[in-house]
Amino acid sequence: MSGVVSLDETVCLQVEVSGGKGSSLGRMRAAGMPVPPGFVVTADAMRRSLAESGNLEEVESRVSAFAEDGSDTHARSIHDLVMASSPGSDLTDEITRAYEMLGDSVFVAVRSSACAEDSDTASFAGQQETFLNVIGALEVLHRIVECWASFFSERALFYRKAKGSLADLGMAVVVQKQLTADKSGVLFTTDPIRQRRDQMVIEAAYGLGEALVSGLVTPDNYVARRDGRLKKAHVGRQDSMIVRNDAGGTMTVDVDEDMAVAQVLDETEIAQLVAIGVELESAFGGPQDIEWAFEDGELYVLQSRPITT
Repeated sequence: MSGVVSLDETVCLQVEVSGGKGSSLGRMRAAGMPVPPGFVVTADAMRRSLAESGNLEEVESRVSAFAEDGSDTHARSIHDLVMASSPGSDLTDEITRAYEMLGDSVFVAVRSSACAEDSDTASFAGQQETFLNVIGALEVLHRIVECWASFFSERALFYRKAKGSLADLGMAVVVQKQLTADKSGVLFTTDPIRQRRDQMVIEAAYGLGEALVSGLVTPDNYVARRDGRLKKAHVGRQDSMIVRNDAGGTMTVDVDEDMAVAQVLDETEIAQLVAIGVELESAFGGPQDIEWAFEDGELYVLQSRPITT
């Protein structure tokens, strides 16, 4: 099998090929959802690269040793072995071609996608790395290897050990066209605190969603009925937002006073989010935790996974 598959290929729907995140994105694109285009470096590509570099057996041995004693020494040594295991020439060529097909020097997000990720019992959220606004094929290749290495951070190893999946080396990486987001956030299609199926909860911030994830700002919080009508809004002051750095990566900028105290989402946007939440619940068969963004007034879905306790 090729080491790279498009999000639009049928094979991308298989979790064992594309990981939890990649499979979910593929299913949403297949259903006609507004998902940015991209491709997946398949789950077995990391194992093949480790084998070609002569490091696979040592990595597996170190993982087994970590399972026994949980020493961070093992995690550091695995990280170094993975970082030294660059993709071979064939995989490098595949990734480069796939990146160039997305556009001329396009900005992309490089996102880890473990095979055990986003299941009904464990989300693995935040356990592996995501890199935003990556530009250039060489930088994309470097960030892919960093995603592989993040699969073996001490935190990620402890999490997988607790979930009983430590021996699993299935780790895909999603490379996806990066939005220049005006607004971003998360949508829970069931109120996760009150356990109410009759209402949805939305959190929203200006710019890229990293401002919310990192805790830079306190997001707006909205409770909406399933017909799209706003039930309650808590509007927090947001003095900063995270945006694209044209040299690559992100930067934090100030927000003007009027914008800082204003409601991030209007009622039309809230209704759009509720509507797509209903669609995604139907498509995936249960309550969803959804990452979304608006770019130039258009709504995009960046991830959808089951709500887990």
